[in-house]
Amino acid sequence: MQNLFAMRSHDSLRAYWRANVRLIAVLLSVWFLTAYIISIVLAPWLNQFRLGNAPLGFWFAQQGSIYVFILLIWIYARRMDALDRQYDVHE
Repeated sequence: MQNLFAMRSHDSLRAYWRANVRLIAVLLSVWFLTAYIISIVLAPWLNQFRLGNAPLGFWFAQQGSIYVFILLIWIYARRMDALDRQYDVHE
């Protein structure tokens, strides 16, 4: 009986870890897309648009990617709290 409990616990922890790694991979992909693709690769194209007095590509490289990074931290904290409760590993 105890071995069955340990096996369930192990499977549950593996599922928790898989969900954690999947979340990290998605958020890192969004971060890469914002910080590299939009802020660097697409900057010349985005610079034809303006946000206030700054070209949009410059604004995204200097400000927008920081806002997205802060949003990703907030999403990660909220989602991990939900995962912790779902897999019963919260404090």
